[in-house]
Amino acid sequence: MTLGNSPEDDRPSIEEDRPSIGRVLKQARLSAGLTVDEVSASTRVRVPIVLAIEQDDFARSGGDVYARGHIRMIARRVGLDPAPLIERYDAERGGRPAPTPAAPLFEAERIRPDARRPNWTAAMVAAIVAVIGFVGFTLVSGGDERSSRDRTVAEGQAPEARPSKRPSGRPADPKPVPSDSAIAAAPADRVTVRLSVIDDRSWISAKARSGKLIFDGTLAKGDSRTFQDAEGIDLTLGNAGAIELFVNGKKIDGGFRPGQVERLSYTKGDPQVG
Repeated sequence: MTLGNSPEDDRPSIEEDRPSIGRVLKQARLSAGLTVDEVSASTRVRVPIVLAIEQDDFARSGGDVYARGHIRMIARRVGLDPAPLIERYDAERGGRPAPTPAAPLFEAERIRPDARRPNWTAAMVAAIVAVIGFVGFTLVSGGDERSSRDRTVAEGQAPEARPSKRPSGRPADPKPVPSDSAIAAAPADRVTVRLSVIDDRSWISAKARSGKLIFDGTLAKGDSRTFQDAEGIDLTLGNAGAIELFVNGKKIDGGFRPGQVERLSYTKGDPQVG
């Protein structure tokens, strides 16, 4: 790849003896006997991006955050330690900037629409009210029956034996079953996101609603992370199909596919994609 005809190209420099990041990755791939297609298939980095990185063109990665992730995955695939390459990438670009949104060049990326969903908060409140009403009814009914039996014993009459079952003409009162919404309500004052990598590996970025970066890195199979914020959490999943996601205690079934990039936002209450 031709870098230009600037005056600096004509003067001797230590950098000329130091292979670039792309050249190091390409040489390691060739030494490992791997093709670009094989590297792309195992890392899920598209072939045009692998080729661009080997030519030190990181613009196609869609931003510094994704470029670091691509360098890290490719380096590990070709048998290199990614840490020195990441440090060199940051040094050549003025330090580690804040994560940037994925560019439209990620063909698999899609922003999920805000589809209509059931009002889980109302369902949770209804379930709690039903539980409280049932408990109150049970206490009041039990107190009346005990008072009646006490009066009968005080007057010298033997209390009648209570049947172990209700008469067949009157069905038993159903016991309230706590709903998923009631279980997912705690803690109601915070947004809690828990994710686990169940297959392969995935790059994760999590930010608080204020814009503060909570986590930015790659998780391997079996790794888990939990994030909390008082207002909301914004997620970017680099390999969404490898992730099992729970929001406020409720499992999210998003139909994510392997290699797919997902950008998700969650706020307080039951799960709802923002």
